Amino acid sequence: MADDFVKAVEEGLKLSKRIYFGKDRSVAPPKMTAMEKSSQSYLPSAPMVYAVISDPAMVDNPDIPSYQPHVHGRCDPPALIPLQMNGLVLEADCYLDTALVTVTGSWRVHCVMGSRHCDIRVAVPMGEQGSVLGVEVGTPSKTYCTQQIAVGEKNDVEKVAKAENGAFIKPHIFTFTVPLVDGGSNLSIKVSWSQRVLHSKGQFSLCIPFSFPEYVTPAVKKISKKEKIQLNVNAGPGTELLCQTTSHPLKEQRRQVGKLGFLYESEVLQWSCSDFTFTYTVSSSHIFGGVLLQSPSILDSDQRDMFCFYLFPGNQQIQKVFRKEVIFVVDVSGSMRVKPLEDTKSALFAGLSNLDPKDLFNIIAFNGDTYRYSSSMELATEKAIEKATQWINMNFVAGDGTNILLPVNQAMDMLRNTRDTIPMIFLITDGAVEDERQICDVMKSRLTNQGSICPRVHTFGIGTFCNHYFLRMLAIIGRGHHDFAYDADSIEVRMKAFFDRASSTVLANIVIDAMDNMDEIEVYPSHIPDLLSESPLIVSGRYQGAFPETLKATGILADSSNFVVDLKVQKAKDMPLDKILAKQEIDLLTAQAWFSDNRGLQDKIARMSIKSGIISEYTHMILLETQRGMEDTKSTGVPENKQVPSKIEQQKVMDFKGQKVIMLHGLGLGFGNLTATAENLPPGCEEEKLPEAAEIFVKAASNCFGKLCGHCCCPCCIQTCSRMNDQSAIVLTQLCGALACLGCFSCCELCCSGHD
Repeated sequence: MADDFVKAVEEGLKLSKRIYFGKDRSVAPPKMTAMEKSSQSYLPSAPMVYAVISDPAMVDNPDIPSYQPHVHGRCDPPALIPLQMNGLVLEADCYLDTALVTVTGSWRVHCVMGSRHCDIRVAVPMGEQGSVLGVEVGTPSKTYCTQQIAVGEKNDVEKVAKAENGAFIKPHIFTFTVPLVDGGSNLSIKVSWSQRVLHSKGQFSLCIPFSFPEYVTPAVKKISKKEKIQLNVNAGPGTELLCQTTSHPLKEQRRQVGKLGFLYESEVLQWSCSDFTFTYTVSSSHIFGGVLLQSPSILDSDQRDMFCFYLFPGNQQIQKVFRKEVIFVVDVSGSMRVKPLEDTKSALFAGLSNLDPKDLFNIIAFNGDTYRYSSSMELATEKAIEKATQWINMNFVAGDGTNILLPVNQAMDMLRNTRDTIPMIFLITDGAVEDERQICDVMKSRLTNQGSICPRVHTFGIGTFCNHYFLRMLAIIGRGHHDFAYDADSIEVRMKAFFDRASSTVLANIVIDAMDNMDEIEVYPSHIPDLLSESPLIVSGRYQGAFPETLKATGILADSSNFVVDLKVQKAKDMPLDKILAKQEIDLLTAQAWFSDNRGLQDKIARMSIKSGIISEYTHMILLETQRGMEDTKSTGVPENKQVPSKIEQQKVMDFKGQKVIMLHGLGLGFGNLTATAENLPPGCEEEKLPEAAEIFVKAASNCFGKLCGHCCCPCCIQTCSRMNDQSAIVLTQLCGALACLGCFSCCELCCSGHD
């Protein structure tokens, strides 16, 4: 999908050369730098808007027609011409480890003649673990906004044909299409999303895609171009913030305890050409935390009060971590062959080399069978790591089958009698299996009967065919962490970072006293994971009744000593806990809903998704269209004197309180794909069912009759004939004689001209 997008933008930039900008020296056609000519750069690195061009004849300056020769033919698939941007505002609010981001901008359809119209495609790249919250689009005649609806809310949902709108072309790039926008129109677009604020070595880092190519700068130099960035940071009450680095010249507006505010505003000649980055530290050399409380809003379906417990690891440079016993359980099934397996090996080599010589390790590879590096745990000496590297290169060979339960049980057996260490299992897989709930039940039973520090189960999912909610549930049960690489290109980088982060335990067996004695309390996650030096710990939930004024958090440090910290309970002021915690809670509850198959829990998640805008497995995103009072339109919302693109005609819409609803693609991950796993399809491979040749031809011939209604069947027949052998072509030629009386002969004659 990303490759198709890149090709469409390449074609669009070629088409944009047709646009005539006049002889005025104050007007400069868009330029492309050498870096922008690389194919990867055509993927959006900031919010972008494109004109969807099916008919190249419509490409022209809406203000100064060039009267160029007519262009015959159509763009199939349509080309994408990047629109020029006239204004831009970025707002980011950082709370704890989450950033709420809003980008507002205005664009002009500068490349389509005023008498025509086209669809507009919006692309939104997001930062780390970004999740779309909402989109608002304004055109001269209509407004659009996204909304979540429960999958079972409308009976019509099941009747709607497969949506043609809305998709992730990359795991972090969300796109959707706005239909029928007039050439020369101005668009206003507001996009909101949430993303993670990364933490490493005591420093928080925010990175927002904000690098615009030069060709979105308006051609008219005299047009005012204002760029604005508003940043607010709230690390919680009682903390001291220190700004470290920033990519843009921010000016400090305000400074309060635990809060910072910055502003950048300027007239620019060219839009930002670098991502917006900001790093800061929360000044403390030791572990600290607190508890925040917030009452629910009137619209909240759960009227219990909210709480958020947080622990920060501090920025102490030399912080002792636990001695570890680590077992890497790695999927080497057929779908992992070539790049996924090679990238996993590279990440595993890095993970092994980062072990301390006093740590113990082992490796289990699995497909239908299991392969153990050693029958017992071994010290991570330089010689042992070198030997393990050779073993991996020899034994990591992709094979058929995926059996997860057996190697996980073997790993648990090997970690049965650990002492003075923190045992860890790293499970890495790209597939789904039928006995996932059984695996969770087995692990739940075994971990309950373990010693003082039970094995931590960390899971890493590759691609979208594995069941990430199963892996997340397994991590919840095992007090571990879950991460993923949806995109095959990010496997090595994300897996290396995951190994480093999950191995940095500084406080284990965390317990919050007094909470166990409270009635009507619900905690997410249900099993509190360990505190890592590379990540703060956020635990949230709901409660009813009186909350204690102070709490104590206890745990075990790396030197086996007990740790106690007082947690001050405060009201969350200027901190929207419901928005900050929505993504984490929906992910955790979805894993629980999958495991328990609880319909009530599924309905609860749907209500949370509808309120927050967060994508979930139990809701569907729609694009809600509202007319601005146009009287001269038909029920379709299309002006009578305008042509209607075929894709819009094919797209199913339904009435929703007097407004038009356009269904978007299902944007959830799903719960794994057993068929793809059984067929050893690699991550990123899309399942395609190609119709038989006879079926293709029947469809093509049927479309020929559509020519009587003004449609041409040439592209369909050409595509059909390209898949036929000579014998099929003879049959087709004979049938053409029968079709000649219907006016389709010339079309079919063209199709068969390539066969003798």
